[in-house]
Amino acid sequence: MKKSVYRRPDKPMMIDVKRPSEIEVRKPVLSAPVIVDSATECHVTPADVAARMVDYLGPVGDYLTLEPSAGTGALIKALLASGHSPCELVAIERHIKLATSLNFDGVSILNRCFLEYVQEVQGKAEFARIIMNPPFSKVRQHIKAALDLLGRHTHEEPAILVALVPITFKHDEAETLETLGPDTFSAAKVNTKIIRIER
Repeated sequence: MKKSVYRRPDKPMMIDVKRPSEIEVRKPVLSAPVIVDSATECHVTPADVAARMVDYLGPVGDYLTLEPSAGTGALIKALLASGHSPCELVAIERHIKLATSLNFDGVSILNRCFLEYVQEVQGKAEFARIIMNPPFSKVRQHIKAALDLLGRHTHEEPAILVALVPITFKHDEAETLETLGPDTFSAAKVNTKIIRIER
């Protein structure tokens, strides 16, 4: 066999190396901000208020939990931060842009009207924990609908609903846990309170 077979005369002996100034720097891609307009009736729950609301639900457990007015996901973030399993969380948001901006691995996100959802699943679905900041203009309808889905769901402990509502809201079963000031929401000047209902 010829020795020339083992030689590679065309093999490059050097390669060009780009200097740092020649390297293309990629700019980070930022997601578009979610714009909350008056049509959404979305009053973003402040992080500290959301954390306290989650505490009022009681200890973490294997409770199927509903967030019927998910908005920008403030209550979902607080639930996940406190150790609640994403597999046991169901979030509903009717506004399509808000619903598509909710990216939480494992959390069931439904782009639906909550009131229509309740009519469809009543008697078929039950949640041991419900946490909500409902639209203030329809607060009575949303609380009534949420109570239709509230149930122990095989647990011995009582089912619990925690909600942030206008201070004028009244319900025979509601216990007022906190009264919040008019500066709680940046986009609205309204006095609110946190209530809890156990069944």
